[in-house]
Amino acid sequence: MQVVKQITGIASVIDIENIDTDQIIPAEHLKITNKTGLGKHLFSNWRYNSDGSEASNFVLNIGSSRKTKILITGDNFGCGSSREHAPWALIDFGIQVVISSSIADIFRNNSVKNGLLPIVVNKESHELLLKQNAKEISVDIENQKIIADEKEINFELEAFTRYCFLNGMDQLDFIISQEARIAAFEKEQVRYE
Repeated sequence: MQVVKQITGIASVIDIENIDTDQIIPAEHLKITNKTGLGKHLFSNWRYNSDGSEASNFVLNIGSSRKTKILITGDNFGCGSSREHAPWALIDFGIQVVISSSIADIFRNNSVKNGLLPIVVNKESHELLLKQNAKEISVDIENQKIIADEKEINFELEAFTRYCFLNGMDQLDFIISQEARIAAFEKEQVRYE
């Protein structure tokens, strides 16, 4: 992972509740274990017509939203089965942040492990953010604020998640960074056996 303190970019809104992982990345695209190349299949049942052409009315196919970095969604985003392919597809498309009024726990955990920032905001803030389609907004991880329409929206991150993003490390990187402390602890345990 890279150090990430702030993300600024175009926001795209998909105001649909209960978007599950099968809608994010349909099962027919799960035959690979490589993280790259999944972005073209992101929301494929919505992004493409039956003949494979782009659906002209889907938000990620329109103008500046093709390069969106921040996805704002309806309530209960990422519900359904656990599949790391869902955050992989979002990241491969270029999305770095998902914001909702609630995000399924298993999706949130998979996202954090893969460098996708999941943010939950209160209902009032969510209503404001749902009006930000195709607008540039900023997510300040260090100060835990979203800046949209010249307003600041506070959000909370778990301390460990925040630490990992600000220091450019995933869970494994963190464990490796603690190698000296782990070795010292293990050495101390041997003394008491």
